[in-house]
Amino acid sequence: MKKITIILLALHLLIMNACADENPKQNKHMYTNKLIEESSPYLLEHAHNPVNWYPWGKEALDKAKREKKPIIVSIGYAACHWCHVMERESFSDPAVARVMNENFVAIKVDREERPDIDNLYMAASILQNGRGGWPLNAFALPDGRPFFAGTYFPKENWVGLMEQISHLYKNDYEKLVKNAEAINEGIATQNLDFLNDKHTEINGYEDFYETMHNRIDEQFGGLTGAPKFPMPSVWDFLLQYSYLKRSESAYDNVMFTLERIALSGTYDQLGGGFARYATDMNWKIPHFEKMLYDNGQLISTYSNAYKTEHYEVFKDIVYQTVDFLERELMNDKFGFYSSLNADSEGEEGKFYVWGYSEIKSILIQEEFDLVEDYYGLTEDGNWEEEKNILHTKITLENYALKNELDYSDTNKLLNTAKSKLFEARKSKIRPSLDDKVITSWNALMISGLCDAYSAFSDERFLVLALKNAEFLTGNMLSKDGSLKRIYKEGKVTIPAFLDDYTLLAKALLDLYQITFDKKWLDYSAKITEYTINNFEDSKTKFYHYTHSEDNELSAKTMELQDNVIPASNSVMANLLFDLGHILYKEEYIEKAKKLLMGISVAVRQSPTYHSNWALLQGKIERGVYEVAIVGKDAIKLANEMQKQYLPNCLYVGGTDENLPLLKGRLTTGTTIYVCKDKVCNLPTTEVESAIKQVIGTEK
Repeated sequence: MKKITIILLALHLLIMNACADENPKQNKHMYTNKLIEESSPYLLEHAHNPVNWYPWGKEALDKAKREKKPIIVSIGYAACHWCHVMERESFSDPAVARVMNENFVAIKVDREERPDIDNLYMAASILQNGRGGWPLNAFALPDGRPFFAGTYFPKENWVGLMEQISHLYKNDYEKLVKNAEAINEGIATQNLDFLNDKHTEINGYEDFYETMHNRIDEQFGGLTGAPKFPMPSVWDFLLQYSYLKRSESAYDNVMFTLERIALSGTYDQLGGGFARYATDMNWKIPHFEKMLYDNGQLISTYSNAYKTEHYEVFKDIVYQTVDFLERELMNDKFGFYSSLNADSEGEEGKFYVWGYSEIKSILIQEEFDLVEDYYGLTEDGNWEEEKNILHTKITLENYALKNELDYSDTNKLLNTAKSKLFEARKSKIRPSLDDKVITSWNALMISGLCDAYSAFSDERFLVLALKNAEFLTGNMLSKDGSLKRIYKEGKVTIPAFLDDYTLLAKALLDLYQITFDKKWLDYSAKITEYTINNFEDSKTKFYHYTHSEDNELSAKTMELQDNVIPASNSVMANLLFDLGHILYKEEYIEKAKKLLMGISVAVRQSPTYHSNWALLQGKIERGVYEVAIVGKDAIKLANEMQKQYLPNCLYVGGTDENLPLLKGRLTTGTTIYVCKDKVCNLPTTEVESAIKQVIGTEK
């Protein structure tokens, strides 16, 4: 890869220190731009800026080419606090807008609608600066190739940066072209740096744990440092590792972390649901936006942890989080919205924080004394000045024991106090809602509900999962297996990306395993086959983030590193492995193994950011059990078995011999077959006996 040219040292120093047309359309707003025609709440927030914003598309790119102007691509999302700050500071200022409008074509992008665009310009930022984030602000040539990118800029720095880039564009254009060429080449080839087509063995599972263990914060839980993100797939891997390797230390790390997050300010102690991350090391101070994608995954993580030990705190988390999502993020068609804003009334977290006297005026003295002590309230505020966040470090059971209180009475008193505060909070001005429905994020929710149902056998979770799956397959899925990404106000838009395909196919496979309704398996297989045919890279056999026929952007990207959401390639690899066993498609299993081998060096070097790949490593190294349950009580017995945490089991069953694993197995009763490596143990009619065949020991 060519060495990226440094445009100007001043540009990088600006990062480190970190207009409407002449005759604007007149109505009740002074300014209106092209974003007024969009449906994204994030884009609409900027529709009355004096900046002459365009949505991404042909009109904006043609304008840049015609007028020979560089492009500003500014990317964010509705729940992003610093996006709102930059909108208020810079994009609402006519003087700033004048610089933008005179010298650039300005494009606004909602990263949740167009993650492909975000991936491209985020890669440019990381290549140049070693980091990224939102808002993401990139500068590009008229053909869209980025030559400079950064994140949030204070107003003075933003104006200075634009002036310098404009000067450079007019006076040293070739330097920018060279920079763009180098960045574009870097983006196109960076994935190859992760891949290793010479690796021929799949091993190293224990090494992954040892490396990852060094990143675990044993004092506060989670991973070391701050900010702290929940990172569900990290804890999913460690839970799997604790089971397969009988590792007490891995298990303790998971349980301690999940307890700390559950008791923290990152979790909404009154209304349920998780904020996107904590800004501090001990999970006290949330960055208050609530996103569907991590809440859906955390339902899975807490449900599976509950299966290992019936810890009531974890059960409460699952139920309260589903309550929150159903109450505040679900539409009347059982689709789940994207997020709630971090801000309300222009202030971050205002909806969720409390004044000391405010709480005191709502509760009776006995309730207040408990809340004050348990959640650490102070008159000066336990966060910022006179602002209190509800958080604690001790379970209520241990609190009662420590203070020699009756747990039942204390629990009742606290719940009464929390109910009063929750009701009082309803009178506050709520954070704004991003009401678009995203296929991949809803798929994560289906998987979460499936895990919740298998853990608690509550029909409510199953009904929600089924209704959401019917919504997605009925609105987003076409007959040929192609998908759309966005649903909003009855309209379906934007061709889906790799994460939409892989996560939905996985979710429908999860749904099949708890219902044995083969239509969900058929949907999963159809979507998977479409993905192989339309996203697979012919050379590396990994999967591009965009459809093979989509050449809209200057470079194609691949998602390989797991983050808060697992990488779409790692989801695909796990999906191929699981489907291959259920459908007896050996070619799928081989594809999965080759994908893992291809990225094995990166997984070994950084398992924390390849934790979903590491999960696949565990399944391949230790093998999976194919559990076939046939007969009229197949679903009932499957649900009983699934209450046990058995991460290396795949389930098929029903009353029809409609899969290879079910052929010739239907008898008069209901029978369980536990198979591995195409060899089945003696059949049994008892769930306990089947579980013992899997775990190999007495319970």
